[in-house]
Amino acid sequence: MRHVFRVSCLSIVASLAAGPALSQGNLNVYCSVQAEWCALIANEFQKHAGVKVAITQKGSGETIAQIKAEAANPKSDVWFGGTGDPHLQAAEDNLTDSYKSPALPSLHAWAQKQAADSGYRTVGIYAGALGFGYNTELIAKKKIAPPACWADLLKPPFKGEIQMANPNSSGTAYVAIATLVQVMGEDKAFDFLKAMHANINAYTRSGTAPMKAVARGETAVSISFVHDGVTEALASFPVKTATPCEGTGYEIGSISIIKGARNMANARKFVDWALSPAAQQLGAQAKQFQVPSNKDTPVPAEAPKFADMKLIDYDFAKYGRTAERKRLIARWDTEIGALAK
Repeated sequence: MRHVFRVSCLSIVASLAAGPALSQGNLNVYCSVQAEWCALIANEFQKHAGVKVAITQKGSGETIAQIKAEAANPKSDVWFGGTGDPHLQAAEDNLTDSYKSPALPSLHAWAQKQAADSGYRTVGIYAGALGFGYNTELIAKKKIAPPACWADLLKPPFKGEIQMANPNSSGTAYVAIATLVQVMGEDKAFDFLKAMHANINAYTRSGTAPMKAVARGETAVSISFVHDGVTEALASFPVKTATPCEGTGYEIGSISIIKGARNMANARKFVDWALSPAAQQLGAQAKQFQVPSNKDTPVPAEAPKFADMKLIDYDFAKYGRTAERKRLIARWDTEIGALAK
């Protein structure tokens, strides 16, 4: 309830903070990170630029669907955050505008490559690795060994104990499917997903919901970005994380200017600001611990260490294509989503 209330109040919070910002114009932002982070970027950019910001928070899968639906009459100017694959798809579909920020040379190579691959229609603002979250108390009570590999998720003790999101609405879930395809090969990956279905208790709408369910003790294990587990652990929930021994993928959370933005000058100002160390440090303030894209932004001490993980060479160019995303999600719908629970 508190989470829903915070989300619904984001625009109100932004308006209250606006004050003299009215003279500098407006900016409408679709935000695909946590509610607290969305509120911070709205308020801090208003202070920085004197621009009135209205925020709408949605998952990345829902956001790209909305941007497509509104293509003839865009309702927003900027899309902030969320997994990079749908941002690349939006770029391919000509739903976003090209912009080379002066901040580009200050970014890590992975963020600059994301920009180049998209024709500069999107750019990375953070990175985060995919893995598992698990509730230490439930795992101990049920006498289950914590998952350390993808293969562990098929074990009988995990029957009804796992949550992941639905790839139709969640970028996190799409990254999971694309990761498994790259780790195992496509047919074996879908065999794995079918076998794991027996151990899944719910396919949630949002990518963060499974980790929150782990924190609340509603499920033992989630397939999630591991930085989301850090957030829950710091809130004193019995949560730990792991990354799969076979290898795992990662996201490049991105920012894009929506094609036909009504407030283009302010949209570009916002992108420049979002790529700055001052703006990127807001993630940690909101207790979100991804790796920032600006090389001069301090990496939060709590952020999971990429050096300690077996990361695959995730093919963002291939799995960021619209046709590939549609094909893989359609196959998931047919072979897994249609199965009885």
